[in-house]
Amino acid sequence: MKEENNGTPKNKWSRIFRKKWFFPAVYLTIAAMLLSLVVWYQNIGNQVDEAQDEEISEDYSPIEHDQEAKPVVDQQEVIQMPVENKDQAEIVTKYYDYDADQEEQENALVVFNNRYYQSKGIDIASADGETFDVQASLSGTVTEVKEDPLLGNVVTLTHENDVTTHYASLGEVDVSADDEVEQGDVLGTAGENVFGKDNGTHLHFEIRKDGQDVNPEEFFNQPVSALDEALAEEEKSEDNSSESDENAEEGESDASKEENSESEDQVSDKKDESGESEDPTSDDKSESDGSKDSESDEKSQSDKSEDPASEEKSESDESDASAGDKSTEDANNNDSKESSDSETNNE
Repeated sequence: MKEENNGTPKNKWSRIFRKKWFFPAVYLTIAAMLLSLVVWYQNIGNQVDEAQDEEISEDYSPIEHDQEAKPVVDQQEVIQMPVENKDQAEIVTKYYDYDADQEEQENALVVFNNRYYQSKGIDIASADGETFDVQASLSGTVTEVKEDPLLGNVVTLTHENDVTTHYASLGEVDVSADDEVEQGDVLGTAGENVFGKDNGTHLHFEIRKDGQDVNPEEFFNQPVSALDEALAEEEKSEDNSSESDENAEEGESDASKEENSESEDQVSDKKDESGESEDPTSDDKSESDGSKDSESDEKSQSDKSEDPASEEKSESDESDASAGDKSTEDANNNDSKESSDSETNNE
């Protein structure tokens, strides 16, 4: 009986182990316990962080006279058209752009004293031809206020990044030198000038970057940094064009050198050919010199052959002379003989 009682629990556990659901149930139980531990640990960490934040917030006290926070990047101003009512304003003279078409270039010429001048800015007039307020295109400092005999009243503003704006042909001027103006402040009113008298009442407006004039129409509603980018691109294009020109010049010089070398080779070849052709003439010349020498020898020989004839001739001349002398002597003897005979006869 005891043995039967002792074997009963073992049989129960063995029966339980043999159940199909036993081991999955054990796995699920262990997984549930692990998940509960993880959730409990996260809750403890969040409670600690909240407690630290509460301690920091309780200990924080603001510092008196604390400086205001400044933005890391200042927002740049956008270049505005220097008029209040943009819908009523119209551009009567454009900026002279070398890359523009012919019609725009003609509209960018100013006639003065029967001569054409290229416009370095734009002329803005009102649609009704009346005067209007001239506003600052950008915030800056008034560096110059003057009255020009050709351009009229001129106001110059200096801005950041070496940018300057020029307002000419002003009627009234409401600012003076060294004044600080904000964008949109009234500088004066549009007027007339001698240089652009054909446009009537208008404003002549220019923008310059590092002393170089640019087209204002291209930079309206653009940030000031756009001027830097445009000038950098222009310098880059100029450098590329200069490099291409230098390469073209080098190519032309190389081509000219090659042509010169080829022409020199051709000249040397021609000289060689002419030298070869001159050799037969020299041979002919030597032959002609030889023939001349032989002719001279023959002539000398002929002269020598002619010498005996001349000697014979001289001998014959001498014999004739001696014969003439002898005949004269005979005649004289005959005359003397006849004279002696006549004398004897007379006696």
